[in-house]
Amino acid sequence: MAYPLRALAALLLALPLAQAAVPTPLAGARPNIIFIITDDQGYGDLSAHGNPVLRTPHLDRLHREGVRFTDFHVSPTCAPTRAALLTGRHEFKNGITHTILERERLAPGAVTVAEILREAGYRTGIFGKWHLGDEPELWPSRRGFDEMFIHGAGGIGQTYPGSCGDAPGNTYFNPAILHNGRFVRTTGYCTDVFFGRAMAWMGEVGRDRPFFAWIATNAPHAPLDARPEDEARYTGKVPDANTAKYFGMIANIDDNVGRLLERLDTLGIARDTLVVFMNDNGGTIGTRLFNAGMRGSKGSPWVGGTRASSLWRWPARLQPADVPALTAHLDFLPTLAELAGAPLDARTRAQVEGRSLVPLLTDPAAPWAERTLFTHVGRWPVGTSPDEWKYRSCSVRDPRWQLISLDGGRAPAWQLFDLRADPGQEQDVAARHPEVVAALQRRFDDWWAAARPLMVNEGATGPKVNPFKELYWQQFGGGPSAEDLRRMDPVAFAAQQQQAGARKGAKKAK
Repeated sequence: MAYPLRALAALLLALPLAQAAVPTPLAGARPNIIFIITDDQGYGDLSAHGNPVLRTPHLDRLHREGVRFTDFHVSPTCAPTRAALLTGRHEFKNGITHTILERERLAPGAVTVAEILREAGYRTGIFGKWHLGDEPELWPSRRGFDEMFIHGAGGIGQTYPGSCGDAPGNTYFNPAILHNGRFVRTTGYCTDVFFGRAMAWMGEVGRDRPFFAWIATNAPHAPLDARPEDEARYTGKVPDANTAKYFGMIANIDDNVGRLLERLDTLGIARDTLVVFMNDNGGTIGTRLFNAGMRGSKGSPWVGGTRASSLWRWPARLQPADVPALTAHLDFLPTLAELAGAPLDARTRAQVEGRSLVPLLTDPAAPWAERTLFTHVGRWPVGTSPDEWKYRSCSVRDPRWQLISLDGGRAPAWQLFDLRADPGQEQDVAARHPEVVAALQRRFDDWWAAARPLMVNEGATGPKVNPFKELYWQQFGGGPSAEDLRRMDPVAFAAQQQQAGARKGAKKAK
């Protein structure tokens, strides 16, 4: 009898090991969540995606150790993508049809993933770019984020008429950053500053509750302003100085991802932290060198304008794998909500158009129903009806086909591409498949009809002074320069110049 007892004991001892090797359900697992999103870095701007010059070892590590969504799509430009990520619905239905001129402001009634996670007990923080409204009532601190450390507008130093503008005089080095409603003057390069504050906050929030950190770099968006030592890494290795600066800015992002992963190890939370990396739209400068075989770039409805990296690393729960299913930014909110164990209320369920990626994170071959995605670049001229631009720079996408209209208006100018046979989108097959064109157009028309009433920012007017600038001057003193005034209020600037000219003429006449 001794032998069977020993065998049974050995079997019992082995059971925990066997169970530990089996992935446990992800729903309600409540990991810490770190979301990193870069600005104007393309899918091809990673060495893991085949870039022949750029080296990104730490992003490659996320790629190597995580779940990789290989057909993941975002919007063609930055504010739209951020709106869809935060809300789970298309940017037009959030009121966002541009990146400036009051049309970048997230609709006040939209529910955000930060609100959902905070309600579920998460601490929430945003570090870097917001770009969904610079007026105080639209700040991330009013949209679910406990900790707010952001620049204004769509980029550091940007200024446009109305509400969209950053603190005066800001550059990528030593920028003034809005921290929980007050400006702080920082020291260092912007990307280092954002990651540094995010990592400090992670150490401050404690471990009694999970956290959600949204780290949004404004790099490598233009102006191409890299640290000299980062630019030097690529000087002479690429065709021009701009590409060297651009790659240097990405190399700095990669270094900071490495610092972040080390910090998680130091805090002892690496295994229980989900790190997600994405870029916000198609590539820009780097596409001159490498675009992963895709047609198009930022600001276009081609695959090269919307395909993005989507890397999900969670050492305790996720096995590295490629997921080929057609997925999108719309899926981000429902995925994080399910991971956090946060059921969506009726209002949010009605808002969300995406679907949870949890089944694919668990099993890359899990059933995934066919779907249709809609892209529209928007950005039509102020004062014109959106309907005049309905079929301009738009596309309809399902797992096989992409229907694109570049030059249409009220009427379409469709081209059709079979992405399975022609991933580079070189051959228009619309004439061969009129039934596909007709079916996809019907879907697009239905989508437009649903989106059109929700474009709430059309015709909106903003304040005469950028809120960030006004707050900065209140805090530190000073006032608008001639250039500030010209950008913020061209009419007032013209009147001021006219008055100055009249005074000068009167003085000369005396």
